[in-house]
Parts: sequence; structure tokens; C-alpha cells
Amino acid sequence: MTPAPDVEAIVKSQEETLEEWCRTLLRAFELEDADIDIDAVLSLAGVAAHSVVRPAAPLTTFVAGLAAGLAAGSGDSDRAAAMDSALALARKLSKEYAAENSAAPGNTVETDAG
Repeated sequence: MTPAPDVEAIVKSQEETLEEWCRTLLRAFELEDADIDIDAVLSLAGVAAHSVVRPAAPLTTFVAGLAAGLAAGSGDSDRAAAMDSALALARKLSKEYAAENSAAPGNTVETDAG
């Protein structure tokens, strides 16, 4: 009988992989000093996927990141505030989209309670 995989080790490995990948991306884009809240980005992706449709997850996170980058680059906001604002707005819009579209007959869009 094969022993069950250590779930904590698998999760830790996934977290480590995401952190390493994030650092790789930041280096490649010369953004090493950027502080990325991976959990916040993944949470937004989950909300978008469940509130709109699954492919909305990468699209939503990309547009939120683009908006944050433009706001920070224009000097309207510092990086952290720009990212927090963009993530919050995208999360709000995703939930509003779900609420508006779940009222339609036959629509079964899932929403995130969090």
C-alpha cells in the first residue's frame, strides 16, 4: 500500500513554487522591489472565477494589475495603495456582476461569501 501524500508538504511546495515564480517574474520585469500579496491576487481570481466565469480570473487579475501599475506610474498613488485599490474595485465589481446576473432566470452563478 502506498502511503498517502503529506498534504502540508504539497501545499507548502505549491506556496513556495508560487513565491519563486513571482520572484522570477519580478526580476524579469525589473520590479524586484515590488511587494506582491500573492494570496490577495489569488483570492481575487477566485472571486472572479466564481462570480463571473472561470476565464474571468486571469483577465480580472491582469486588468487590476494594469490599472494599479498605471495609477502608480502616473504618481496618482504609491504602488501598495494602487494595488489595494485595484484589487478591491475588481473584487467589488465581480461580486456586483454576480448579484446582477444571478437574478436572471436560469442563471446559477456562484458567489464568494468572503
